[in-house]
Amino acid sequence: MSEEARTLEDLKDVVAPAEEAPAPREPKIDQFGRSYATGKRKDAVARVWIKPGAGRITINDRDIEVYFARPVLRMVLRQPLVAAGRENQFDIVCSVSGGGLSGQAGAVRHGISKALTYYEPALRGVLKSGGFLTRDSRVVERKKYGLAKARRSFQFSKR
Repeated sequence: MSEEARTLEDLKDVVAPAEEAPAPREPKIDQFGRSYATGKRKDAVARVWIKPGAGRITINDRDIEVYFARPVLRMVLRQPLVAAGRENQFDIVCSVSGGGLSGQAGAVRHGISKALTYYEPALRGVLKSGGFLTRDSRVVERKKYGLAKARRSFQFSKR
């Protein structure tokens, strides 16, 4: 009982143990020199591998210009690379399935961001502040019984 602090004055003398700084993260690189990550958005799931290279992006064994014909979708894919300042430094190979093209582009962007943080853990702060590491969890709402769609009811007629 005598060792316990009884007043606020006694608490000023108590020194909290110093917290150790967390150890820097280690890169996750396989024997082929690649980093792997899974990205998701809506119903789309993308498996992404990155390795140092000339900046080629291949999606489902097709070039990025062929798979994502709209320039907006290609811009979405390159956002994490631009934010990290790593354009044309990594070759990216993706396999993506499910969802539509917009969801797939978002899934690949999420996967590229995660793979970059695994390859270079120092980029985590830049990508996190840009919002690239956050998984967009919005999915299509399911249809309810007795309704035409998820929320839309059938047309009401008084007579």
